[in-house]
Amino acid sequence: MDFIQQSSGYLSRIETGIDALLPSADTRPAMIHDAMLYSMKAGGKRLRPTLVLAAAEMAGAGLDALPAAIAIECLHTYSLIHDDMPCVDNSDLRRGRPTSHRKYGEALALLAGDALLTEAFRILGQSYGASPSTGYALVKTLSSAASSAALIGGQVEDVIGEGRAISKSDLDFIHLNKTAALITAALEMGLLHASPAEDDLATIRKAGRAMGLAFQIVDDILDATSDAASMGKTVGRDAELGKNTYVKFYGIEASRRRVQELTDETVGALNRWGARADYLKALALDMAGRVR
Repeated sequence: MDFIQQSSGYLSRIETGIDALLPSADTRPAMIHDAMLYSMKAGGKRLRPTLVLAAAEMAGAGLDALPAAIAIECLHTYSLIHDDMPCVDNSDLRRGRPTSHRKYGEALALLAGDALLTEAFRILGQSYGASPSTGYALVKTLSSAASSAALIGGQVEDVIGEGRAISKSDLDFIHLNKTAALITAALEMGLLHASPAEDDLATIRKAGRAMGLAFQIVDDILDATSDAASMGKTVGRDAELGKNTYVKFYGIEASRRRVQELTDETVGALNRWGARADYLKALALDMAGRVR
């Protein structure tokens, strides 16, 4: 397996899918669609849609997983637009470019995020007519991961925890929901294209939980040790806002060790699929390698 080549192939499919499945920038009202595509086409790692495509391929899916991949990227991008706004993290830079509210103003950025959230479920609703049961399962999985008890709930506790002491269990709740829930959903959504057994779903959720926590800890470490030019986004905001991170609780070295433990757990779960999971295992290892 050529990891770089396979990653490039997934990225190419994702970019093509964005063009095919979202309204064009000149669709009336053009201003909102231009703002939506500005954030959607800003690049980035495309981790979540890549996980959807790779998990579907690993499972031998007979259905095209691209609509689900684009749907989860729409939802993720909406969350970034809203997180960056002055009322939350007040960030100026995202993926190497001015954040949406810096370019379009707060009102249009808010609406662009709202529209992308809606767009995620429009895409799912319109793309799985040939397999309604798959479409239903995808909507259920994505909506649960993005709900007030998961992604939004983690974000809420992150915001209200700024500048005050919280427990380690609170920290885990924040990151299991704010970050790991959507990464777990991405892997599960990929598998859902292949009519998986419940044991398979339970195992992929275990892999997603570990991978999602590792991803968040890596992000915490890089926010504390990297720079905006390398990251393509505002860094140092965690400390400035008094956010509760793994680095704040455990320090850099212990956080690095935790990333390795979680990566081992991810790979162990993915071993259920043997060599078919080689790409996903390589992705987990590549992520951990960013903070060694």
